[in-house]
Amino acid sequence: MTDNTASQDRNPTPDPAEDNAFFPSPYSLSQYTADKTDFDGLSTEDTYAGGRWKVLTIATGERYMLMKNGTFFSTGNHPVETLLPLHHMLEAGYDVDVATVSGGPGKFEWWAYPKDDEAVASAWRRLEDKFKSPRTLADVIAGGLDDYAAIFIPGGHGAMNVIPFNQDVQAALEHFLDNDKLLVTLCHGPAALLSASIGRDTNPFAGYRITAFPDSLDFGANLEIGYLPGEMPWKLGETLRKEGIEIVNEDMTGATTRDRNLLTGDSPLAANQLGKDAVAALLEKFGN
Repeated sequence: MTDNTASQDRNPTPDPAEDNAFFPSPYSLSQYTADKTDFDGLSTEDTYAGGRWKVLTIATGERYMLMKNGTFFSTGNHPVETLLPLHHMLEAGYDVDVATVSGGPGKFEWWAYPKDDEAVASAWRRLEDKFKSPRTLADVIAGGLDDYAAIFIPGGHGAMNVIPFNQDVQAALEHFLDNDKLLVTLCHGPAALLSASIGRDTNPFAGYRITAFPDSLDFGANLEIGYLPGEMPWKLGETLRKEGIEIVNEDMTGATTRDRNLLTGDSPLAANQLGKDAVAALLEKFGN
């Protein structure tokens, strides 16, 4: 098979590490990934030098999503959606801590890593140890969240596995709502907002406007081009809307949205701008 023929292959690629598990097809990767991002420099030369405020990244420790047809999608945190926003925040002077629900390593969709992108590589060099040996979220909460200015929840389909159903995530989000802090997330990361309604009749994020990855792609083109090996177990947008959260985008264009202290983006295309948005919001609220 020639390289050109291989790039037209729409069959999901088997993941030998797990029975009946798959990476995205070669064709879908040719459409959705690139060796470099659209990073075009930092948005400001202003930096935070106070030394107190940090950003808490809640990463997924889950590798596989069980699809409706019994296959597994090999997923995790999307590297661009994780590392590019964090690059902006790190360069603006904010330290970053990483936690997972289990305390196990954060998982990455390495098939989407942009190998020639220095901004992403810079963030990975600074944070690799923290993603490989993260803190347990419950321990972070027990130790106090007072020194965190923002929560960042990366995208990647893995964000839909455990994070939306976890009470420690709920407790972390409550702290940020109650203390007028920032919440930054994108693509499938807004699934975390569902945790806020655990044990409640209403979701405190009801009425918020967000951008997120469209259901129309996950249940349409992403199946047709072999990005996913089967239908996902539930629909992100549909479920968020049922809880009163308004999704303002219908497609994947790189859009970002800010509603109060909640900053969101629709896809990897939004990662660069969301990083800039996050820095502007951090410097505005926690710049001294």
